[in-house]
Amino acid sequence: MDRPDWDSYFLMIAKAVASRSTCLRRKVGAVLVRDRQILSTGYNGAPKGIIHCEEAGCLREKLGIPSGERHEICRGSHAEINAIAQAAYAGVSTAGCWLYCTHEPCVYCTKALINCGCTRIVYLNQYPDKISREILAQSGVETLCIPEESVAGDNFSTGGIL
Repeated sequence: MDRPDWDSYFLMIAKAVASRSTCLRRKVGAVLVRDRQILSTGYNGAPKGIIHCEEAGCLREKLGIPSGERHEICRGSHAEINAIAQAAYAGVSTAGCWLYCTHEPCVYCTKALINCGCTRIVYLNQYPDKISREILAQSGVETLCIPEESVAGDNFSTGGIL
């Protein structure tokens, strides 16, 4: 039995976290890690106490908004923001953390990750956000895309755009 390397291990966990997503377009999971210890996790979906998109329908679909545009028009919070918020809620410092995520962060999540002290971002699937990539290139945060098919133990699907 092959033992996964650390990047694959945390990416597999991010994929499992994504399975809790209530987003109708894309299931995203995020894991914040420091010193090979999980600090927090997050998945995309409506905030606590708000009706899930599964029930309310997708506002972005209804308005015909393409992926990668107008991020603010959505009922849900992104997985990365939810992982940061979960760490804050629990009083856990994110300074020096690494993010493992099923998808490349959008510009909003990128700015939050930089400001929370994230120093490395590892993801499986690219996301169409040129500004996010430009900001990351300027920030000094290390980024690494590992193709989903190369991660061992592919038992969870992160889904694509519906």
